[in-house]
Amino acid sequence: MTHILMGIDGGGSKTHAVIADQSGNLLGKGFSGCSNYQVNGIEQAFANIQEAVTTAMQEARLSSTDLSFVQYGLAGADREIDIRTLKSKLATLPFNKWDLVCDTMEGLRLGSHSNTGVVLVAGSGTNAAGRNEEGNVVQTGGFGYLYGDGQIGGNALAAEAFRSAVRSWELRDIPSSLTDRIPRYLGFHTMEEMWNQFLDDGVTRVDGRLAIVLHQAAMDGDLLSIRILQNAGIELGIAANSVIKRLGNLPVPIPIVLTGSVLQKGKNPVVLDALRKTIENEGHEIELIIPHKDPVFGAVLLAFDHLHLPVSIEILNRLEEGWIRHEKWA
Repeated sequence: MTHILMGIDGGGSKTHAVIADQSGNLLGKGFSGCSNYQVNGIEQAFANIQEAVTTAMQEARLSSTDLSFVQYGLAGADREIDIRTLKSKLATLPFNKWDLVCDTMEGLRLGSHSNTGVVLVAGSGTNAAGRNEEGNVVQTGGFGYLYGDGQIGGNALAAEAFRSAVRSWELRDIPSSLTDRIPRYLGFHTMEEMWNQFLDDGVTRVDGRLAIVLHQAAMDGDLLSIRILQNAGIELGIAANSVIKRLGNLPVPIPIVLTGSVLQKGKNPVVLDALRKTIENEGHEIELIIPHKDPVFGAVLLAFDHLHLPVSIEILNRLEEGWIRHEKWA
């Protein structure tokens, strides 16, 4: 019997579903919008999950009874009340064997072969979690600035870049190329023109892609941008240290898996250096790991684990090759 597995990765901006067999052959994939129910409500989140799942199954030409196991990894699955809410909806889907974890856990599995260590998420938002050798799991943060999180997600960095450009322009901070880069990126000639237009329009939220402008400025040596990203790295390191202290019994060196667009796509050395130093200053020996595969494959690997199926290099390569082919077709 050949086992067929499906992994679903649901976040604040998109949902991916992937179906593969136990040899790593990618059979189908599906995409939809946000499935973090804390963002858009349980009904819309569930509808987006259904859309991604249905598309993947149609492409694979499979029915629900063909699937051996389904693994959901969803942003917003943080507390027991979240798990209960989500499971009550997921149970209405026609799958016999399935499991639900927070999307942090698929990130950890993707980067750590032993599925132990710490995972740090910095995408549109942030989160930190870990799993030790006894299977115990803890989470630090993920609930926003008011509940202790640093300003380190993509949206928060974009807001900080905009705010810092205003402060620099008004001589409340050091000179910065952000005062030229940000207005230009947003279609204005000057800070004053942008400032007046945004105030007239009552703008209270900026384009999250300003985080990219911030990264570029830092790479070009802008001191204000470097300081912002150093602070982000320090905050990530503090979150990792919290997980390590709360969890204990971790392998040495401790795998620190970095996921989310800020870390996986940005890979900014300013952030990574500050992150590493913050953890190592606590006396921890670590290994920074940045997965290059899409997070949905972490869910697929967790499905393999549930069925006690081996995951070889050959299987991982087939999954990746299938995804690359998909990227070319898309």
